[in-house]
Amino acid sequence: METTADGSGQAPAQVSAALREAVAAMIGTEPGAIAPDANLIHLGLGSLEMMRLVNRWRREGLPVQFRELAAEPTLDAWQRHFDAVAAASGEASA
Repeated sequence: METTADGSGQAPAQVSAALREAVAAMIGTEPGAIAPDANLIHLGLGSLEMMRLVNRWRREGLPVQFRELAAEPTLDAWQRHFDAVAAASGEASA
């Protein structure tokens, strides 16, 4: 999954297409229909689907945390978490 980490701590300019598509597939909607600040749980994403996504991303090498995603279930918040995790992973391997 690509990220847009810039280290600024600001909200990303846009949510990655891969993140938007993965979530849209889980809730059965078009990727463009999900607002970046929409509550994904209110849109139909359950905890089981969220855990499936977490497991998928971990297998892909992105060590995301379920509790972080569940605490703020929006695409914007998830992208910020991915950016932070990617930045931390980059620092750890440097």
